[in-house]
Formats: sequence, structure tokens, C-alpha cells
Amino acid sequence: MKKITERFRQFYGKHTPSVKLPMVAAALIFCMIPLLIQSRVLSSSSRQQQIDRRIIDVQNQCQILSNKMSRGSYLTNSVVDNASLDSELSTLADIFNGRILIVNSGFRVVRDTFSLSEGKICISEEVIRCFQGESTNRYDTKRHYFILAIPIPEYVQSTGGFTAGKTAGVMLVTASTESMFELEESLNDRAALYQLMIFVVLSIVIFSVVHLLIRPFERLVASVGHVAEGNLDEDIAEDTYRETKEISGVINKTLDKLKSVEQSRQEFVSNVSHELKTPITSIRVLADSLMGMEEAPKELYQEFMQDISDEIDRESKIIDDLLNLVKMDKVSQENSFAPVQINGLVEMILKRLRPIARKRNIELIFESMREVTADIDEVKFSLAVNNLVENAVKYNREDGWVRVTLDADHKFFYLKVADSGIGIPKELTERVFERFYRVDKARSRETGGTGLGLAITKSVILLHHGAIRVESTEGEGTTFTVRIPLIYIP
Repeated sequence: MKKITERFRQFYGKHTPSVKLPMVAAALIFCMIPLLIQSRVLSSSSRQQQIDRRIIDVQNQCQILSNKMSRGSYLTNSVVDNASLDSELSTLADIFNGRILIVNSGFRVVRDTFSLSEGKICISEEVIRCFQGESTNRYDTKRHYFILAIPIPEYVQSTGGFTAGKTAGVMLVTASTESMFELEESLNDRAALYQLMIFVVLSIVIFSVVHLLIRPFERLVASVGHVAEGNLDEDIAEDTYRETKEISGVINKTLDKLKSVEQSRQEFVSNVSHELKTPITSIRVLADSLMGMEEAPKELYQEFMQDISDEIDRESKIIDDLLNLVKMDKVSQENSFAPVQINGLVEMILKRLRPIARKRNIELIFESMREVTADIDEVKFSLAVNNLVENAVKYNREDGWVRVTLDADHKFFYLKVADSGIGIPKELTERVFERFYRVDKARSRETGGTGLGLAITKSVILLHHGAIRVESTEGEGTTFTVRIPLIYIP
């Protein structure tokens, strides 16, 4: 049995069945079960009706014969006088394929149509109850026969005619129903043949209907197959059913996202190539200029070498940011989440950035509403906060300020970085998190920005299952708000 089960699992695993099979099977079951139940109920009801009809018919015939016996004093007359009634008894027993016993008041059998029990004593429940004035019947479902006990009254002659008196005897009738069941079995065989024909016809009809119902899904699968081959521009539109329409809509949205991701990837590759090529081009131009000068002054030579060194530093910073961004994008990266005191971490980051802020006379302000401890990756979170505060310093005005606010509730902690800087145009606020995107390219080049800082920051925040929002007014300043759960749930 285990081997059979294992083989079935292996087959099922290799050959996934079509949805048509369970649909056809379910439809057939729902159609055939009521039909079979109805057939069984009708057969049982018909059988009981035939039995009841046979019992009533036999009972009526025997009742007529019982009245004849009473008027003809069958139990007291001689055998010769009873010859005609005996003949009727035998005929009636043959018609109903049964046996008739005539029992007198002494429980002795005076007539047996089988001539086996005449003169013997017959005491049974039916006979006793019949002598008490009850006509009884009993059906044996296993042997398929019924027993009737019909009283034979004693008629007393009076001035008004004959009147029925006490029970003088009992007519005990046993009749078989085998012939009825033979006919019923024959009818059942024909009914089974009809049911088989109905099953075959239903199977064909249901399979055809299911095939028509499934066709839109097959067309949908074919369309998705074309897309899987690389035809991302193919529009999937299967509107036959609401379900296929919804599936088509979801797939089209997914394709739009894939196209967007592909376009973003191409733009990213183009931007990376451009950003990495620009410093190299500058270095080549500076180096060629130096090599083209026969007698370059020492001051010019030092200036050119300083420019080359700056371009190399810029190239190194771009590469470092790219490596950090790749680390953020890795799904399988190993993160070191642990409870960290956020207040102390932010103070330490601001302490490192204060020398940069002093060069431009920018005040760094830290406002802590309460002590906050949360599950974070300290290294990555520090990088994100450092990027936000450093950007606020770089893109600020002389003698400006940067305010960092920390607060928390029962579920999240909130870090807000606000500045008095140049601000961001409203229509560009959503693009600041794009890779290599710069609001002011000239200012970014002056400050040494790579256009990857905010992209790295957003990746870190998302890694912590958090969210980041930006609000800015051009010429007045910018505020970044970060929300991160206090407890990290992988």
C-alpha cells in the first residue's frame, strides 16, 4: 500500500492535473447523486406500494371466501359439501403463489392447500389475535412473503336473516412476493442501463461546457506565455469573466512595474557609467595637459596634481556609495539587529559632523523628547542618519541651522531632520530618493555629492521596515521625517 501511495505521489508531482478534471467530476457527482437517490427512493416506494396492493388484493379475496365459508357452514359440513369451497381455496392459493390453512376454534387445521398439516395443531400469534377479533398481517422482508390471518365468523340464523356471531375459525394465508421482485429486478436492470446512458451523455455535455468555461483562462495563460518569452510590450486583455479581467489587470500592473524596473536599471547603468567616466575623463585631460607642457611651472604642476587627486577621491566616493547601495539591495544580506539606545547614537553622529558645520557657521541642534531604545542595525542606521544630517549641512545657508528631533510612541520612534537651507521644488520632492538624481547638479558637484546618499538612506529605512517622508519649501528649508518600529520583526 505504501508503494502504491508513493507511486501516486510521484505521478501527481510530475503530472499536475488540469482544473477540468475536478470540475467535470464535481458536476457529475452533483448531477448523478440526486438521480441515483431519486431512483432508489422511487424503487423502494414502488416496491412498498406493490406489496401493499398485493396484501389488500389477497385480503379482499380471502375475505369474500371467508364469508362464503361462514354462510356455507364450512367448518361443520362434511367434506363432500365443502368440495366447491376447497376448490376455490386451492385456486386462490395458486393464483397468489401461496398456501392457505383453515384453523377451527380448537386450533386444529381442517384444510391445508398443501395437504401437509391437516389434523395438526396450529397455534401462532396471528391465529390467537384473530380469534380475539383482529385481522392481522405480517410481511417478512428477508424471505419476501406475507402472512394474513382472516377470521371466519359463525353466522346465526334469525328472523331478520343471518347475523355474524363469534369467530368460528381462522383462514391463515401465506403468499409469496418473489414474482414481484423478479419483475422489479428486470426493471432495475433497464433503469441501470438508462442511468449509464445518462451518465455518458452528461459526461460529454459537462466536459464540453467546462471546456468552454476554461477557454478564457487558457487564452490568458497563452498571453502570459508570450510575455514570458520576452514580449513585455504585449498587452494582456482577457475580459470574458470578471476574474480573468482582474487577473489581466494585475498582470498588466506587474508588467508596468517590470518595465519601470527595467527602465530604471538601464538608467542606473547609464548613470553609473557616466558618473564613473566623468572623473576619469577629467583625470585624462589633466594628465594630457601636463604631458603636453614641456616646462610646466611647479605651482601649475601642483595645482593639476591636486585636481587629479580630488577627482580620484570623487571616483572613490562614488564607488564606495555604489557598494553600500548594492549591500542594501541584497535580499539575503546578514543584518545585525539588536537593541540600541537611539539618543546616544544620534548625539555621537552629530558630534562627528559638528566640525563640518562650524566651517559654515551652521548650528546643529538636537532635541530629545524621551529616551528611546529600538532594535536596529547600528552601522546601517548610522549611515542613514549621517547622510540626512550631512545633506542638511551641505545644502544649507551660511549661518543657518539644522534641528534633529527624536520622539517615540508605544510602537514607533520618529527622527526628524529639519534645516534652514535652500529647499527643494515641490514637484521634485518625490525624486530626491532616486539614484544619481540631483536637484542642483552644480551645487552637488561643488559639495562632492554623488547623488546616491538619499537612495542609500531610503534603502536602510526600508530595511528596518520603516518609512521616510520629505517636506520642503523652496528657499525656506527641508524636513525629512523617519518612522521606524521599536521592535524589529523579520
